[in-house]
Amino acid sequence: MYAVIATGGKQFKVQEKDVVAVERLAGEIGTKVTFSQVLAMGEGAEIKVGTPVIEGAKVEAEIIDQFRGPKLIAFKMKRRKGYRKRKGHRQELTKVRILSIA
Repeated sequence: MYAVIATGGKQFKVQEKDVVAVERLAGEIGTKVTFSQVLAMGEGAEIKVGTPVIEGAKVEAEIIDQFRGPKLIAFKMKRRKGYRKRKGHRQELTKVRILSIA
């Protein structure tokens, strides 16, 4: 069985025992979190799709790690003008393991 959940402005297709990196969630390592915004769930031809979410559906997960993603560079340049601007960014992420889909 799989589910499509929404968290941090993004959507993730998850199954039990999957490990997913999502936007930073509040909590310590080992804390259990619940995703209540389940957009779709099912298996094979039996798929439920919410409008926009499925009422009563939830996905439970456990926080494994709090970390920062790779450095991304935003570089701007205007040719022949000597204008160059460089800015870096690292996103705060949380690694979670999916425990159950209900």
